[in-house]
Amino acid sequence: MKISKNRNIALIVVIFSVLTAFAQDNDMVLNRPYADQKKLHFGFSVGMNFQDLNITNNGFVTEDGESWFADIPKHSPGFSVTVLADWRISNHFNFRLSPGMYFGNKVVKFVNAHADPEALEPTHVLQSQNIKATYVVLPAEIKYSALRYRNMRPYFTGGVMGVYDVSKNHPDQLRLKDLDVMLTVGMGCDIYLPFFKLCPELKFCFGLRNLLEKNRPDLEDNPEMMRFTESVDKVKSNMVVLTFFFE
Repeated sequence: MKISKNRNIALIVVIFSVLTAFAQDNDMVLNRPYADQKKLHFGFSVGMNFQDLNITNNGFVTEDGESWFADIPKHSPGFSVTVLADWRISNHFNFRLSPGMYFGNKVVKFVNAHADPEALEPTHVLQSQNIKATYVVLPAEIKYSALRYRNMRPYFTGGVMGVYDVSKNHPDQLRLKDLDVMLTVGMGCDIYLPFFKLCPELKFCFGLRNLLEKNRPDLEDNPEMMRFTESVDKVKSNMVVLTFFFE
């Protein structure tokens, strides 16, 4: 895993630790003792996401001897907002739907492995593409909760998430498909406050589809752009999402 992503995850862990310590300081009074007995309840969430692409390069060599490789060297946080519907199945299991929107971007760097790094034309050495995304998401997940301890209750989640990118794909180096399906696994903690539950949650999302659009008739007369699509075999999406639910 890249160093920048490790730093982002470390920051998320620190936030989790601070919230856990805050909850422990308020354990003297049992807040909302019957909150988990509701058959159906609603909420909303805000948070941040870190979008990534798992790119499989094939080493394609152009007629000019260029061999381009694509990667995402660093990540920047995006913004997430969702609504929540939670249905209680049993004392430990809940079914959750949390449709919403994820906003973010990914900067893909293309490096010509056969280029002279001191060449006068930098476009033949390094190029980049900023892929902005506005995802409409529909996660359907099962939540397993441990026993409540005072004002805390840790939990795990797992499920699937439908993703549709409503942003306009421009005819750049790589064009990605709009629809994706992701597997999700997560962990969090219900923190019982006097008037609501605060639930920080860390979730990992793994895309199942190859999002690369290989059929590019718009680039048939533009080999300078087509070389990037020809150099990549697969593109799959991954995300790390930090969410704060208010229930």
